[in-house]
Amino acid sequence: MDGDGSLSNGTKIKVPNGYINGYGHHQNGHIKGQQKDELSWKEKFYESFEETPLVIAVLTYISYGVLVLYGHFRDFLRSYIYPSETLPTAKDYLKGFVPLYQSWESFYTRNIYRRIRDCWNRPICSVPGAEFEICERETNDSGLTFRFTGRKIKAINMGSYNYLGFAQSEGQCADAAEEATRKYGVGICSTRQELGSTDIHKELEDLVARFVGCEAAITFGMGFATNSMNIPTLMGKGTLILSDELNHASLVLGSRLAGCQIQVFKHNDMDSLETKLRDAVVNGQPRTHRPWKKILIVVEGVYSMEGSIVKLPEVIRLKKKYKAYLYLDEAHSIGAIGPTGRGIVEYFGCDPKDVDIMMGTFTKSFGAAGGYIAGTKRLIDYLRVHSHSAIYATSMSAPVTQQVITSMKIIMGEDGTDEGQKRIKQLAWNTRYFRQKLQDKGLIVYGNKDSPVVPMLLFLPAKIAGFGRETLKRGLGTVVVGFPATPIIESRARFCLSAAHTKEMLDKSLSIIDEVADLIRLKYSRMPPPKFSMDDL
Repeated sequence: MDGDGSLSNGTKIKVPNGYINGYGHHQNGHIKGQQKDELSWKEKFYESFEETPLVIAVLTYISYGVLVLYGHFRDFLRSYIYPSETLPTAKDYLKGFVPLYQSWESFYTRNIYRRIRDCWNRPICSVPGAEFEICERETNDSGLTFRFTGRKIKAINMGSYNYLGFAQSEGQCADAAEEATRKYGVGICSTRQELGSTDIHKELEDLVARFVGCEAAITFGMGFATNSMNIPTLMGKGTLILSDELNHASLVLGSRLAGCQIQVFKHNDMDSLETKLRDAVVNGQPRTHRPWKKILIVVEGVYSMEGSIVKLPEVIRLKKKYKAYLYLDEAHSIGAIGPTGRGIVEYFGCDPKDVDIMMGTFTKSFGAAGGYIAGTKRLIDYLRVHSHSAIYATSMSAPVTQQVITSMKIIMGEDGTDEGQKRIKQLAWNTRYFRQKLQDKGLIVYGNKDSPVVPMLLFLPAKIAGFGRETLKRGLGTVVVGFPATPIIESRARFCLSAAHTKEMLDKSLSIIDEVADLIRLKYSRMPPPKFSMDDL
C-alpha cells in the first residue's frame, strides 16, 4: 500500500446508512519511542462503525424468525412423528428432575447453533502460527456428533490471537522454555503464597513492571481469573463500578462477584461516562445518599469484538475531574499497540501513573498464558496478601513464565536485536493494509485503523455458516460470530492480524474473502473507503 493517502479533515463524515467518527493523519506525523506526535490524539484517532442497512436489518430479523419457527416444527416432529430422533437432553438422563438448562438456551442450541457447529471448535493439529493445519471432521446428524476423516486442511490462520508471531515451536522462545522445563519441571504445584514463588516469577514481575512503566506488578496463571478474582479483592459493598457496555465477560463477572453497585455506560461514549460520574458524585449511594466509598471506571484498551480502541486521554481526564479510579484491561493491546508495544497508554502518549490499575494478559502478544496487574507497590503488596488468585490458584508453570520473559525481552530489545521492533512495525502495517483493502472492496468493517482485531459484518445467520465454510474450503481459517455473542443484526467474521503474516498471505486472504463475499453477497458498504497514511508507523 502506498503511503500517500490521508484523510483530509477532522469532521464527522455522514453518508447514507452510516458514519465515520474519526480523524485522519498528516503525512508529517511521526512517533519515535516515547516522543509525542505534534498532533493531538483526536487528530490521529480514526474509527468506523457503519450503520446496518435497513433492508439487511429487516431480512436478518425475518431470517431468525424463520429459524425459530422451523425449530419449533422440528421439535414437534421429534416429539410426535419421529420420537426415535429425539435429541438427548438433561431430562433424558435425569428422570423426575427439573430441566438443568433454560428452555430457550436448549432450544437455540439444538435448532440453530448445533446445525452449524462445524464452524466452531475446529481442532488444530499444528502450531497456531501464521498458517496452521486443521483436522477435517464430518457429521451425519446435523452437528450432534463428529468424526475425524483422517485428512488435514492447511489454511492461513486469521483466527488466533498471535499478534507478534511468538506462537511457534522453534526459535529463541522455544529453546528458553525447554531449558526452563529441564530446570524447574513442567508445573509448580503450589500457590504463590506457599511454595509457588520462585526466582523466575520474581524476574517476570520485575520485567513486567519495567515494561509497562509501573512501580510493581503481580502475575497470575490465568488471564480470565486475573480480572474475575482481583476486582472483588479491590471492590465491595458501598463502592461503585462504571463499566463499558462492551467489556469482556471476565470484567463483568469480576464486577458482579465484588458485590458492589454496577452502572454501565455506552461504549466509548465519554458523555455517557461523565453523566454517570456526575450523578454518582452528586447523588451518592441509593436511598442513603452517602458518598460512595470509591468509584472505579473499568475499560479495555482494545475491544476484541468491535476492534475499537478506548479514548484513554478522555477517560483519564474524567477520572481526575471526578476523583475516580481507573482499571484498564490491556489484554488485546499490550505488545500489539504503541510504537514500542507498550500498549494503549503508550499509543496515546499518556502517563502510566494516571492509570491506577493496569491489567494485561500473556495469551495474545506473548504466545503464552496468564495475566498480570501492575500499579503502585502499595497496590501490588495488597493484592499479594488478599487476592484469591494469589492465595488459592496454582502458580504459572516455569516454561510458560520463561516464554513470557523471553518474548518480552525481544519486544523490549533486551535480546540485543531489533527483532521486537520489526514485529511491532510489521503488525501495524499489516493492520492498516488489511483494513484498507477490505473497505476498498465494499465490505463493512468495524473498529479503529490501528486495531489488530478486524471485524467484518455478515448480518444474516445463513451467511455466518456460509462464510466460515467457504473460506476454509479455499484455505483461510477465521472466526465467525453470531447472536447471542453479538447483537442479532451484527453477526460478523473476526480477523486477527499477526506480525507473522506476510504480504503474500494477506493478499491471498483478501482474494479469498473477496471471492466468498461475491458468492454470498456481503458487499453492503455505502461509505467512501478511507485512505490510511503509512508514514507515521
